[in-house]
Amino acid sequence: MSSAALTSSQPVQARISNPALSYNKAIGLSLVLIIVAGLLYLPIIHHPFANIDDQGYVYDNLHVRAGLTWGTVTWALTTFDDSNWHPLTWFSHAMDCQLFGLNPAGHHAMNIAFHAVDAVVLFWVLLFATGFLYRSFMVAALFAVHPMNVEVVAWAAERKTVLSMLFFLLALGAYRWYARQPTSARYATVAALFVLGLMAKPQIITFPFVLLLWDYWPLRRMFADKDAEGKPSEFAPMGFWALVNEKIPLIIISAGSALITMKAQHAGHPENWPFTAWIRIGYCFVAYMRYLGKAIWPSHLALLYVHPGYSLRMWHVPVCALLLFAITALVLAGRRYRYLPVGWFWFLGMLFPVIGVVPVAMQAMADRYAYQSFLGLFMLACWGVADWARKEHLPKSVLAAASVATLCALSLVTHRQIGFWQDNLTLWEHAAQVTDNNWPAENMVAVLLMTQGHRDEAVSHYRVAIAMNPDDLPANLALAINEQNRGNLPEAVRLYQKAISESDDPMEKSKMYQNLAVAYRDLGQTSESVDSLRQAAWLREKAQRTAPAPQ
Repeated sequence: MSSAALTSSQPVQARISNPALSYNKAIGLSLVLIIVAGLLYLPIIHHPFANIDDQGYVYDNLHVRAGLTWGTVTWALTTFDDSNWHPLTWFSHAMDCQLFGLNPAGHHAMNIAFHAVDAVVLFWVLLFATGFLYRSFMVAALFAVHPMNVEVVAWAAERKTVLSMLFFLLALGAYRWYARQPTSARYATVAALFVLGLMAKPQIITFPFVLLLWDYWPLRRMFADKDAEGKPSEFAPMGFWALVNEKIPLIIISAGSALITMKAQHAGHPENWPFTAWIRIGYCFVAYMRYLGKAIWPSHLALLYVHPGYSLRMWHVPVCALLLFAITALVLAGRRYRYLPVGWFWFLGMLFPVIGVVPVAMQAMADRYAYQSFLGLFMLACWGVADWARKEHLPKSVLAAASVATLCALSLVTHRQIGFWQDNLTLWEHAAQVTDNNWPAENMVAVLLMTQGHRDEAVSHYRVAIAMNPDDLPANLALAINEQNRGNLPEAVRLYQKAISESDDPMEKSKMYQNLAVAYRDLGQTSESVDSLRQAAWLREKAQRTAPAPQ
């Protein structure tokens, strides 16, 4: 069946001349997606846990390690651990521990399985919504092999993303089922799937907005009489505000999730963001263009991208803003092809909650945030290229060959990116190499080298981190200890004082004062040594007074 033979204005069954043959093809293509995703990501099962977040989500979390017990369920439903409320994610990790223990292979295998299932569900949701077999497959295939998704699949702690995506797609598919025959029970099914997705990860909070786009295309419940093809919609048309009113219960659910997420984030990170609102908002335009660039040319991918802050080149902001507005104007001008505005605004809208207006620690962007948002770009590209090829009477074999070549090229890049996750040192060294001013990555490389006994190499990375960020607490403290061990006591004192000024942890500062007291003693500065010991004792008592009571 040719993709050009189908139109998006009729039910799938009406657009398929031979339903049995077409569904057999769809099942075959589903198997292709599973096999490709499985084989591509298979090396991950030999990789260890990552040394960031995986400890809190899996191997150092006593509740998760206990398996799926009633105590774990109760804890998961009430905790804000790791600055999130996502009980379904905790359930999933606990089940993994029950099945595989702390063997990372099993945890990684489950991530691969979820990713493959996500690709297949995406394919079927698109197929039933649009009726285009090969276009739907190409979108799902791009999703399955794109290098930006490596972080989500290779990182055990990102179970929340693959799990949330599954319920997001199921809710999107159920929405078409509801639109064909709107009933309270069907609407409740959509809402329940949406809630389950939020209980895995709240990033899908813009789901009601996505449904409005889905109403415009491919369902065409919105402005059905203005369709360029002039063909009737499968669904009863509704006015814009009626469709908005229909989403109010889902919007209320989104608002509730937003409130819970803000509370959880505040509980985990009650910190002051060092940059002004203008810097944060300005960088959002830059971040959107960086994501778009990595969708087209996925290079220099890293686990962490550090926010440029006040080093942001201000001319980047208006240039990126102008490009975004220009692209938006173009897709609106081409709204005759409904997938253009839908794909573009899907990309913008799904990224908005994590684009940086509300900051997340020091990061500027993250590969994992592309997992849902890039679907809009994939749909826009696949439908746009297919329509252009049909208009230009391009042979189907040429389009097929170009599609296969694109998927093969992306798969090669993905395979290479997966290799950087083979161990933590390689992962962080790569992040430091491909990003600018990544002092946290330099710190992590230094820590890992120090644990392996490569002290001199570790010290050099600590020095690089301090050159990038003179206020870096871990690097200052590590170098202070190193200088004290080498007998360079004046430099050790200076570095201890710098580290103490940057620390907010009373117990941590108490230990630093103890080391500082020893340095002062060895320098013969008795009064300074005594004062440091007094500060250490006072801080230790303060930490003990404010420590939470044991559970």
